[in-house]
Amino acid sequence: MALQNGLPQMAMLSLIIATIALAGIATQSLAASRTDQPITTGMPARFQLRPWSWPVGLFALALIGTLTVLPLLALVTTSLVPAYGVRLSLTTLTLDNYAEVLFRQASTIRAFVNSFYLSALAALVLAILAIPVGLSLRSLPFRLRQALNGLIDLPYALPGIVLAVACILLFLRPLPLIGSLYNTPWIILIAYLMRFAALALRPVDAALGNIPPQMTEAAAAAGVGSFRRLVTITLPLAAPAATAGALLVFMSAYNELTVSALLWSNRNETLGVILFSLEEAGLSTQASAIAVITVAVVVALLLLLDRLKDRLPANVLPWR
Repeated sequence: MALQNGLPQMAMLSLIIATIALAGIATQSLAASRTDQPITTGMPARFQLRPWSWPVGLFALALIGTLTVLPLLALVTTSLVPAYGVRLSLTTLTLDNYAEVLFRQASTIRAFVNSFYLSALAALVLAILAIPVGLSLRSLPFRLRQALNGLIDLPYALPGIVLAVACILLFLRPLPLIGSLYNTPWIILIAYLMRFAALALRPVDAALGNIPPQMTEAAAAAGVGSFRRLVTITLPLAAPAATAGALLVFMSAYNELTVSALLWSNRNETLGVILFSLEEAGLSTQASAIAVITVAVVVALLLLLDRLKDRLPANVLPWR
C-alpha cells in the first residue's frame, strides 16, 4: 500500500530524470557523424617513451593497484575477521563468515542461484536476439535507426531505480494471458533485458557494419537466397560479437543492485539485494564474504573462458 501511494511521486521524478537522459542521448546523436561508414581497425598507436618507460610503467601499476587490488584486499581482510574494525591476525582469523553465508543463510544461497540463472538467461536471450534486431535496425533509414538506437540506449542511461519504477507501473496490474508479473522473478528478468540490451546490441552492430557488402552481393549474384546468406555469411561473422556482448551482459547483471532493489520479492532475492541488506544491518563482515565469493566466481568464469580461448571463435572474448 505504501508503495502504491508513493508511485505517482516516484513516476514524476522518474519522468524528469528520463527527460534529462533523453536530452543527453539526443545530443550524442547530433554530435555523431551522419555518415554510415563501418568502423575499421588497424594497428594501435605506439609511443616511444624511452627514458620515461619505467616511471610511466610504475605509475600504471600503482594506479591499477589502487583501483583494484587495494579494494579487493580490504574486502578479503574484512571477511576474515569476526567483527568489523577488528584487526586481522592469526588469533582473529576466522572463516565463520563464509560458513554463515554459504551454509546457514538460505536467502544467500537463493540469491546466488537467482542471480546466476537470471543473468545467464538474460545474456542468452539477448545473444539470440542481437543479430536479428541488429539486421532489422540496419535495414531502416538512418534517422529512424538513430532514434531507435537512442531508445535502446535509454534504459541503460537511466538510473536503475527509474527503470524499476517503470517496470512496476507496467507490470503491477494483470496483463492478458500472463497476469501480473509483480512479485515474480520474471519482472527482474524483463528489467535486465531492457537495461542491458545496449550492451548486447552495440558489439553486434559494429560487427555487422564491418561485414564487406561485396560478400553478400557476390553471394546474391551467384543465386544464393537471403536465408542462406544469413546462415553462411552474416551469422558466422557476427556470432563472436553476440557472444562477447552476452558475456558483458552476464557480468553486468550478475552483481546488479539498482534495478533489483525495487523489484525483488520473497524468495526472489539477488546478490546485490542481499549485499545491501547485510551492509544496512551492520553485518559488514558477512557482506564482504559474499562480495569476495562473487568476485571469485566471476574471476573463475573468466579464467575458464580464457583457457578455452583456442576452442572458441576469434573475437568472442572482449579482452582478447
